[in-house]
Parts: sequence; C-alpha cells; structure tokens
Amino acid sequence: MNGQAIFENVRRYRGIASLYRQTAAFRPGQSWSLLEQASEWEARALSELEAYFAARADYATRLAA
Repeated sequence: MNGQAIFENVRRYRGIASLYRQTAAFRPGQSWSLLEQASEWEARALSELEAYFAARADYATRLAA
C-alpha cells in the first residue's frame, strides 16, 4: 500500500475516533464504552503509521547497504 493510502486510512481512523469521543460527551451512560472504542481507533491509526514508517526505514536501510 502506498503512503497516500496509509495517510488516508489514518485520517479516516482518527475521524471515527473523534466521532466516538463527541458521542461520549452527549451520552454519559455509555461514555466509557464509547471512549474505549475511540481509543481502539486511535491505536489502529498509530499502528498503521508505525508500520508505514518502519517499512520506509527498512527500505532506506536496504538502499544504503
């Protein structure tokens, strides 16, 4: 997957997380569950970014060798 697609996924995941946090503000009874789901989407975004930059670092290392 190219960098553009990765960054689009990250933007989408963070947008979903934001919606969960906003919903939690208006639904106090469900806020813990909603905030947990927001955290999971943020973790997914972070994981995508980490994998992308790790792959780039590996590629750069191979080029330098």
